[in-house]
Amino acid sequence: MTPSRVAVGAAPAGERLVHRAERLLRVVGDARIGLVLLLLTGMANGLAALLPSGPTQLDAWPYALLLGAVALSGVAAVAVRSPTIWREWRHPTAVQRGTNTLRLALPDVTSALIERTLRTAGYRTRREERRGRWALHGVRRGWSRYAGLVSHLALVAVVLGAAVGAAFGSETEFSLLRGDQALLEAPRPGFASAMRLERLDAEFGPDARPLRLDTTVTFLRGGEPIREAILRVNEPGEFDGYLVHPWTYGPAVQLRVTTLGGGPLLDAPVPLPGLRDGVPVGSAELPTAGVTLGLAITDADRNELGISVVDTAGRLLDSARLVPGDLVRVADLRVELNGFDAWVTFLSRRDPGSGILFGGAAALSASLAIAFWFPRRRLTVRRSGTGVELLLRGERFDALTHELDRLQRVLGARP
Repeated sequence: MTPSRVAVGAAPAGERLVHRAERLLRVVGDARIGLVLLLLTGMANGLAALLPSGPTQLDAWPYALLLGAVALSGVAAVAVRSPTIWREWRHPTAVQRGTNTLRLALPDVTSALIERTLRTAGYRTRREERRGRWALHGVRRGWSRYAGLVSHLALVAVVLGAAVGAAFGSETEFSLLRGDQALLEAPRPGFASAMRLERLDAEFGPDARPLRLDTTVTFLRGGEPIREAILRVNEPGEFDGYLVHPWTYGPAVQLRVTTLGGGPLLDAPVPLPGLRDGVPVGSAELPTAGVTLGLAITDADRNELGISVVDTAGRLLDSARLVPGDLVRVADLRVELNGFDAWVTFLSRRDPGSGILFGGAAALSASLAIAFWFPRRRLTVRRSGTGVELLLRGERFDALTHELDRLQRVLGARP
């Protein structure tokens, strides 16, 4: 007899494409791939925090590509695992003997009684009969694995929040003296959110460490004051979607400078933003007189200020020291020190993705807590020889002995 031959044609192109897409989806959603991507993201963030120019590197396309890969891996993991988790929850499958499976001998009772007892104990059961033999398969907390899947989507939300913040967020730094005001972001048409510095209340301990740094500001919109707020270290203010942090602090001096004839040259606070040998320093240019004033706090205990007058060629013309209330002649100028003040540098941040990011972080924490605190348990009850046995299996991190003891009590099993 001549064997028959059956010609098998190639699968349709659409079917081949579906199979390839499924394989690709499983590879992308593999837990090991996701772990590697998360480790690479953590390393990138760590290097950005350590290197001086690191934060600017996070705005480049390789980092955006890495975040996109993390998000894609999370979505693929959910797509791959969801159907299996649903089937195992709604239609419990058999538990086989193995190293992670616990066994319990049951009294020879009817399967109907065992099924009712297991359902009372919180198990969804499915009865299976074949060739005169029966088996009961059950699952408890089958939804727990969905909580674990939510953690993948939560990672996607975290990545999305970071991407939205990087794409549409802003960060602006500005310094203000008392009474000055500035916009909370770079000027643009229609933008009118601003802030004015009212005062800085500082208190220092015996070791010169600050005990209190209260910055009082007024938030404005369209030039009109909206509300007053007190900003502190680690307690920023919020206004129109911006978080405003008091970033750095420094001293300023209230100077009045005139010519010998009484002509006004300067009457304003002058900040001392620099630091030389631990001494705050600053300068004030007087273009009308053709000189520059160099300023330095020479004795902090006495509130003594040192002043030097330098011409345009850099030659020192004269110098003097004075305390608040003094009026001295320096070169061809009269300088009066009216007192000390302060300047504050603020950092204004707007991050529209922060809500998504923190929401994703909260969902990640909650989903992992649920998945670990309420793990899924699976069991199979079937005849074994002349008796009945129960096979119990849980997650790798689950301690099943307590659940086995509970089942032993409700089923009246033999230890």
